[in-house]
Amino acid sequence: MIGTWVSILPPLIAIIMVLATKRVLLSLGAGILSAALLVASFSPVESILNLWRAMIVPFWAEGELNTYNIFIMLFILLLGVITAFVSLSGGSRAFAEWAVQHIKSKRGAKVLTVFLGIIIFVDDYFNALAVGQIARPITDQHRVSRAKLAYFIDSTSAPICVISPISSWGAYLIGQLAIIFGTAATISYSPLSAFIMMGPMNFYVVATLAMVFFFAWTNIDFFTMKKHEELAVEKGQLFDPEKEIPGQLKDEFPEHKHGRVKDLVAPIVVLVGITFGMMLWTGYRAGESLSIWSIFENTDVPLSLVTGGVISTLLAALLYASQMKVNETASTSLIGKAIVSGIKAMLPAVLILIFAWALTHLIELLETGKFLSETVLKSNIPVEFLPVIIFILAGIMAFSTGTSWGSFAILLPIAGTVMIHSAPELLLPALSAVLAGAVFGDHCSPISDTTILSSTGAGCNHIDHVATQLPYALIAATVATAGYIVLGITGSVWIGLLAVIIILVALFFVWTLRAKRQTAHIQV
Repeated sequence: MIGTWVSILPPLIAIIMVLATKRVLLSLGAGILSAALLVASFSPVESILNLWRAMIVPFWAEGELNTYNIFIMLFILLLGVITAFVSLSGGSRAFAEWAVQHIKSKRGAKVLTVFLGIIIFVDDYFNALAVGQIARPITDQHRVSRAKLAYFIDSTSAPICVISPISSWGAYLIGQLAIIFGTAATISYSPLSAFIMMGPMNFYVVATLAMVFFFAWTNIDFFTMKKHEELAVEKGQLFDPEKEIPGQLKDEFPEHKHGRVKDLVAPIVVLVGITFGMMLWTGYRAGESLSIWSIFENTDVPLSLVTGGVISTLLAALLYASQMKVNETASTSLIGKAIVSGIKAMLPAVLILIFAWALTHLIELLETGKFLSETVLKSNIPVEFLPVIIFILAGIMAFSTGTSWGSFAILLPIAGTVMIHSAPELLLPALSAVLAGAVFGDHCSPISDTTILSSTGAGCNHIDHVATQLPYALIAATVATAGYIVLGITGSVWIGLLAVIIILVALFFVWTLRAKRQTAHIQV
């Protein structure tokens, strides 16, 4: 069963169930159970052991603490505590009032969110959670639905990280390219220059970012996203109150007028500054080099996040404590309540992550990715269609496994080897197609950790985020697919990119024209 078509069943079960039942933990649990049974060939004792190992992997792996995952979970909990203190001190309310005075329109709130997503490019986890904390009070005030906010966050985090050399993703991918290029003496460009050259070849990122700006600038929406936006505008309902909202504080704190803008801004600025500084410091210490590429290749992102989270939490608590003398509602008992409330708010997101990581571990044991890649290799596809096939395969793999990095690790060496020997002129487009497809699949997958964290950062129900983003991601992927077909047929990256741009311009024109006609019809 390992490495066969059966290996795709557990992720399919989880994904179909999560879309049908809307119950994430139940669906992930079903996927985990089916994977544990398949890995053990239905042996009861071995299946139970597989379940135990899978649930322990997020905490303990290869004989030691899994500090990477543990620190990510701690950071999420700390972010919940920061949110609680900011709410308790009145910082959220003060910042929202400030935002109304300075950011006058809904368009301004949406465009600001997109720019924040692009500026905070060092890591996708950090991006998803930090941008949500900064932008949420502003978008809430201008009645932007949480689903739309989650879309903006998710569609600027991974797409920016995957083309930015100064990021945790960029450092990892440049290292992967170095390994691939080391096997071919005919390659003249360096891994860094190749990575930069691959940016315009990532047609999915081009289409996604163009669409993000279009939807931020206009009030045009489609499918279920349109329903969420209409509820937000007409009724002020930013999310469905009957659904589980990760990061949403359930406890109410006393209202007062002593909140200051700095009660929100200062913790977030310190969070960003300390985290970025720690990334530079840990990268320098590990690599013992001042080279920016070496620093980001060796940086310890989870440790940096936790350090920034701890210091930011302490600052948020101190800012609240400084109100004790003037705020009649302030008390030391509320400090404990804020800590508990913040942790409770983030527990659903942490549980979903634990289950997603457990399922990913079992999927790796089933060798699902290996089966998919070998299926394509055996199909003898003409070389000019390899970039588009690789893009689709990477999308399916990331969608099924919930990890873009896992798809990178499996497909980049395969694509590199195949293209070096069969069509070296298409090497970089094929490698870029791997990156594009992996981000696409990751965007669509309800078991993806970055999708989960985008929901958490936005304070949006996870399934609502998946359902509203999926059509937009599929449109961007369809445009990218057309671009890779043109690239393969013509052999020109620039003609392929031009095809992507033309299709996008045509779509934007049609959507805008249709929106004007609908508006005119309503007015009549």
